[in-house]
Amino acid sequence: MSYEFLEFERIGRVGRITLDRPEKLNALSPGLQAEIVEAAKEAEADPEVHALLIRGRGRAFSAGYDITPTSERGAERAERTIRSDINRMEDMVARWNTLWNLRIPTIAQVHGYCVAGGTDLALHCDMIVVAEDAKIGFTPVRAMGTPPTHMWIYSVGPQWAKRMLLTGDLIDGAKACQIGWAVDAVPAKELDDSGLKLATRMSHIGKDLLTANKYIVNKAVELMGRTLLQQIALEHDAMAHLAPEALEFSRISQEQGLRAALDWRDGPFKE
Repeated sequence: MSYEFLEFERIGRVGRITLDRPEKLNALSPGLQAEIVEAAKEAEADPEVHALLIRGRGRAFSAGYDITPTSERGAERAERTIRSDINRMEDMVARWNTLWNLRIPTIAQVHGYCVAGGTDLALHCDMIVVAEDAKIGFTPVRAMGTPPTHMWIYSVGPQWAKRMLLTGDLIDGAKACQIGWAVDAVPAKELDDSGLKLATRMSHIGKDLLTANKYIVNKAVELMGRTLLQQIALEHDAMAHLAPEALEFSRISQEQGLRAALDWRDGPFKE
């Protein structure tokens, strides 16, 4: 199958997805989101693929959801209701849940920026390997809303989830590994080899056993309320989109451009 926004290849028993919007820092447009799920399902259906690796091309794993202002987005936002916003995010969360429930193990290979929606994608993989100098966080909490999937709590615990989501600060890959967000942190030049080595190591195990052992862990997380929490999270995100700061961010973005809105949002946090 051919893709517009990503590259899919098979390396031995490993399927590898490379996000391919480097000019946009692999921002997650609806088209890219859909293709990630399609490629993941293609890998799952291939009897020769036992593990999946997801990485980004260019300077970033992913800088988040694509929020570049357009006239169409402006009109859509003006007509949006809380219910339509919830419906939109339920569709998005369903895509990431498909990745979470994939029958083969998935590894996110993170370098450069992994921000906002980029962390949603990474945290729906089974494991994350990260470059030590990567920049990771959820900056939109400063003026735009809340994480619509809220997977942070399951990887870093309540204190670090609050530390990250009550400041919007970025941490480097070494720190991310230290707090449990990633399973390993390596120098950037070693990341490709490290990610592929781990995926290949898993791929030596039969698919039935991989699925069984993955599902046991996933069911344990479900017993902690993951699915219900995701519904609560996206509903709170829809409400947060009506906060005065979120409305002001949208106004500046539409009238002055995204860079001006980001400068307004992040200005007070610059040291």
